[in-house]
Amino acid sequence: MRILLITPPLTQLNTPYPATAYLTGFLRGRGYHAAQADIGIELVLRLFSAAGLRRVFDAIERGGFELTDNSRRMLRLRHRYESTVEPVIRFLQNKDLTLAPRICHGRFLPEAARFDNVADLESAFGTMGLTDQARHLATLYLEDLADLLKETVGPQFGFSRYAEHLGLTATSFDELHDALQTAPNLVDEFMLECFAEVLEREQPDLIGFTVPFPGNLYGALRLAQFAKQQRPEIRTLMGGGYPNTELRGIKEPRFFDYIDYLTLDDGEGPWLRLLAYLGEEKECHAERSRSISTASADSNFYPTSAVEMLRQAQHDVLVEPRYQRTFLRNPATGQVEYHNEATTADIPHTEVGTPDYDGLPIRDYLSVIEVLNPMHRLWSDGRWNKLTVAHGCYWKRCSFCDVTLDYIRRYETAPSTLLVDRIEQIVRQTGQTGFHFVDEAAPPLALRDLAIELLRRRVSITWWGNIRFEKTFTPDLCRLLAAAGCIAVSGGLEVASDRLLALMEKGVTIAQVARVTEGFTQAGIMVHAYLMYGFPTETAQETVDSLEVVRQLFQAGIVQSGYWHRFAMTAHSPVGQNPAKYKVQPIGPEPGDFAWNDLWHDDPTGADHERFGPGLAKALYNYMHGVALTEPLQFWFDELRVPRTTVPRQLIESALTEPGKPDLAKQNLRLFWLGNAPELRLETRHKKGRATEQAVLTFYEQAEDFELKTTPVIGRWLTNLLTRLSADYDTKVLLKEAAAAFPAAEAGLSFEAWLISPTWLLLREKGLLLV
Repeated sequence: MRILLITPPLTQLNTPYPATAYLTGFLRGRGYHAAQADIGIELVLRLFSAAGLRRVFDAIERGGFELTDNSRRMLRLRHRYESTVEPVIRFLQNKDLTLAPRICHGRFLPEAARFDNVADLESAFGTMGLTDQARHLATLYLEDLADLLKETVGPQFGFSRYAEHLGLTATSFDELHDALQTAPNLVDEFMLECFAEVLEREQPDLIGFTVPFPGNLYGALRLAQFAKQQRPEIRTLMGGGYPNTELRGIKEPRFFDYIDYLTLDDGEGPWLRLLAYLGEEKECHAERSRSISTASADSNFYPTSAVEMLRQAQHDVLVEPRYQRTFLRNPATGQVEYHNEATTADIPHTEVGTPDYDGLPIRDYLSVIEVLNPMHRLWSDGRWNKLTVAHGCYWKRCSFCDVTLDYIRRYETAPSTLLVDRIEQIVRQTGQTGFHFVDEAAPPLALRDLAIELLRRRVSITWWGNIRFEKTFTPDLCRLLAAAGCIAVSGGLEVASDRLLALMEKGVTIAQVARVTEGFTQAGIMVHAYLMYGFPTETAQETVDSLEVVRQLFQAGIVQSGYWHRFAMTAHSPVGQNPAKYKVQPIGPEPGDFAWNDLWHDDPTGADHERFGPGLAKALYNYMHGVALTEPLQFWFDELRVPRTTVPRQLIESALTEPGKPDLAKQNLRLFWLGNAPELRLETRHKKGRATEQAVLTFYEQAEDFELKTTPVIGRWLTNLLTRLSADYDTKVLLKEAAAAFPAAEAGLSFEAWLISPTWLLLREKGLLLV
């Protein structure tokens, strides 16, 4: 059986969404023939080409659209767009970086509305950031073209979503169904042309669509519709984040005109059971055909009734399917049925295999810079291999989160050795050493073990991922992660109010977040904070106080990026399942036959949350760029009068100056030395006629060399310890074990006293860690 896995438009321009790569690796590891394609990137490359833009401009000119002045300007410049689009795409693919000077200084790009408020690129990127400047300008150029498409031939187009509104709170299938019955628009035609080429090349028997977001649903259904029109015998399957959260109660039979099987939660188990059934069904049909052919050929020996009996007997031996978490339409009744007959457990995280990117055009993705902030750009700039450290969330208590669903609830880890095996395999296949760990919240101890294994094997990668701002992330652990290639973390601060954080069950406090983010920042790791407004019972005062805390975090330089999300109540979260506990009242929508997850609600004791959104977003955008950090908060809210903040002006500063635990209290922590083994020499110095012997340890490091002077006894002990630590990361030395071996009697100095000596403090500064 030939399997084709599809990512429908659109997710990201810079890197493949990982679902098909994970499933391709898993299925190939089980011996199945699996291929994959990202129709999103193929659509973009076909659309944003000279030939593609010619079709677009021709369609606009004959389409009778009502155009804005901006669109009319772009139409007049069509030949310039047609001649520049392919060089720009090659530049954004990092295939022709020599174009950067022309983009920045040569009036190379035609400019429309997106360029009206272009930032001061010199101050944003500096004099050396020519390529980044050009990448940002080229991104604005593409966004201008996207605006033109949305105004004319492709109203549903967006670079990270496609017809998203059709999948949002879609309790009824009617709007989607109606859209699918209309003739494809021009962008749809481009999409279907890309898909037709993939179908012709792969000749699949079964097509699986991953739908992670609402903005992938229409594309998946339009493609499935096309596949069935071309080859009605093709079976289609859908899974992914959108079905997992939105379609758990689907009753809509028309959906199954397009999709034969809809699976929930992790796909590996449902796929194996479906493939086993389809394989057995295929074999049974083949056997039945052979038997009937034989009976027909020997009809002189078998009466007609016997042939019919044989047909029925062969039909009866078909294996009864045992599906796992699968919706389908019963062909006899026309009703939607949910089947979960399989009793075996899910595929463990250790057995899902390594993502396989074969078949995806990994060198054709576009690195774009939408926002100048260096942390924010990671989501759109660079080709990141996606990987998970663990399945699910180890915390799984946040009251706004879908903690009842499998992707959060079922927590499983994998050994660090296996993770690094997977990392090395992906690097060999893709040639790319950038990794984005896409966990809900990567466990700190698992990240510690991963960092140790990377350092032990001397595997050099660059990585970032999502975490919780919990106290386990000590400054020393942050430095260890940085040494192993970590460049950035993102985490949920959510609401900068201790009352609301407790109500959310985040398990963190503002002071704790401040100390953790400082630890990451001091280690050279950028920090992105997810922020939330409109949580149940949140007052206007708490909203303004949250903004003040965020301002102080940016002013202190310990958070580099952030994003405000409006709270949404979902059916699978603690708030959605027990709204009375959080003093909110659900007001709809009523469950329908199709999607149901996002719930409307009234918050009678909270503020009018909608009014705060624009001001919060405006303030944060400026804070991310270091602008107006000292302006009063009222400055951001125009005509909306907001209360004065009650947060002390030194709240974050005070949290950062609180003393931490002394090293003496860390006896059970492990010692790590990030540097090289020192060279030891003994020398004699003379002072006032007296000769004194001392030890000099010389350290040769990447950025600097430095010396450390101590007594010969301590010098020999220290050289031996640091040599052991630097030679082999398998060497585990706890602080208490180092204390037991410390030559206190010979040195005339207790270990406790040595832990506050200038020698120890210098080593701690230079890379001696306790984790």
